[in-house]
Amino acid sequence: MAARRKARKRAVDLLFEAEQRGVDTRALLEERMREPERPATGYTVEVVAGVAEHRERIDEVLQTFSHGWTLDRMPAVDRAVLRMAVWELLHNADVPPEVAISEAVGLVTELSTDDSPRFVNGLLARVAELRHTLSG
Repeated sequence: MAARRKARKRAVDLLFEAEQRGVDTRALLEERMREPERPATGYTVEVVAGVAEHRERIDEVLQTFSHGWTLDRMPAVDRAVLRMAVWELLHNADVPPEVAISEAVGLVTELSTDDSPRFVNGLLARVAELRHTLSG
């Protein structure tokens, strides 16, 4: 489980970096996969590629369920974590919803604002309730 937690953190780092630098997520991922010291591999690649592939729909879901918050208004790290978690909820049946939510809350607790854990938990709980409808 610790390996997946590290992979999620690395995926969030890559998603955040791509957005902050204004570069294509897939191009950054490919660059990081070729790094000799610490290449992106395994679940990190799966998450980042999945978010990149479904980004438009993921952002639409986030905008729909983030009552009173636009994507631009959210802290950038929260956006990265939420994109990862929504991808897990909608596109990765191997990850139980409770795990996706718990991991996301843990990451924003570590990396973001004091208000972020409650916000992320509530938003992802709403998405999880309707995930079968949303992913179809």
